[in-house]
Amino acid sequence: MIEIFGWFLIFNGLCFVFFGCLGLVRMPDVYCRFQTATKCVTFGAGSILFGTFLLTGFSSIGLKALLCIVFLFLNSPTASHALSYGALTSGVKPVKGTEIEKDLIEDKDA
Repeated sequence: MIEIFGWFLIFNGLCFVFFGCLGLVRMPDVYCRFQTATKCVTFGAGSILFGTFLLTGFSSIGLKALLCIVFLFLNSPTASHALSYGALTSGVKPVKGTEIEKDLIEDKDA
């Protein structure tokens, strides 16, 4: 039963990564692409790694997969935020109709 659930998580993760790649092509600006890529890669790779852990158990591979999940869930959103903020402060314009918080614009001038 655990093996079936492990394979299900791996397949689910592959679907997340696939739709994340489609999102990179279809989204209108860099900020939407960051959001799409971050969510899909975080949940997709996390699902694949957790499925790997379920298939291998508490072996060295399984423990490494768990460590990678922790690293991924901590660093992927942080890196995406830093890149998005860097793009905003360097002057990359979002798509028309996007509202930007005034706090972010004021930080740019400081």
